[in-house]
Amino acid sequence: MSNVPTARRRVTLQRRPGPLLVEGPVEVTLEDGTTVSSDRFCVALCTCRRSRIYPWCDTSHRRRTTAAATDDQRHTQPPST
Repeated sequence: MSNVPTARRRVTLQRRPGPLLVEGPVEVTLEDGTTVSSDRFCVALCTCRRSRIYPWCDTSHRRRTTAAATDDQRHTQPPST
């Protein structure tokens, strides 16, 4: 890929927390100067910096619940009729 874009890219901002969606293919230059690229038609860029595959989003921004917390919620809610 060249440094000169041939077409305008669409960027979609999601409500936080969440990724930054960019029409692909894309080339991203990281803070340390390394460059990563993706040929996908749409790319989700991590904004929370929790991703294990940074700069790509792996949904680590989503809140995780434990099985015990889920069981507690089931017991405190009134039964549905």
